[in-house]
Amino acid sequence: MKKIIFRCLFVIVAFCLFLDVKAETKSQFKISPGVDLVSSYIWRGVYQTGPAIQPSLALSYAGFSLTAWGSTDFNFASPAKEFDLSLNYTFSGLSLTVTDYWWSGEGARYFKYKDSHFLEGTIGYYGGEKFLLSLTWSTMFGFNSDKKANGDRCFSTYIEAGYDFSVKGVDLTASLGVTPWTGLYHREGTNGFDVSSVSLKASKEIKVTDSFDLPLFVQCIFSPNQDNVYLVVGMSF
Repeated sequence: MKKIIFRCLFVIVAFCLFLDVKAETKSQFKISPGVDLVSSYIWRGVYQTGPAIQPSLALSYAGFSLTAWGSTDFNFASPAKEFDLSLNYTFSGLSLTVTDYWWSGEGARYFKYKDSHFLEGTIGYYGGEKFLLSLTWSTMFGFNSDKKANGDRCFSTYIEAGYDFSVKGVDLTASLGVTPWTGLYHREGTNGFDVSSVSLKASKEIKVTDSFDLPLFVQCIFSPNQDNVYLVVGMSF
């Protein structure tokens, strides 16, 4: 069943690439630094760390982007450390992404790829300003980290739908994330299809002075698969 799904996704991607034959004529090279400060780091409904700083650096040109993203918490005795690299191509509302995840922590060997990295492929769609719906399908597919005890690959998969809207000047995003089969997102003892995350995120720029606005967000996350709930506050710059 999983192989059939992957083949169907491959056909869809190939078809979309075939249709996207018009090259961009006004492409510009961009460098985009950024940073988030969060009260806790929750990834796809799973708790990762407490308060953390999460910088990013993206290089983009002609629909392609290469992004480095990291997260470090404030546990100075034994800091958690994550470093991810993503290569993305976006066209006609669709996006294709390959991500290399590494979250082994400070002091671990980064270049021990086979046993400490996770590779993931993602297909995404965003409807744009007229239809503010986003859909993503993400599946782990490489290296030895995402495997069962018997050595079989899990193909851990996360599927998410999100919708953007505004209420009284506050930007909101409602999202639902599910996992179709057993993998990384399951609590021990649970198996099969499950709901990983149900969340509502509210974002607003708070005016501090005439020349400075504070970009604040608050996110309420329910994680049925983990039997947990989180309320996260953060700032994005």
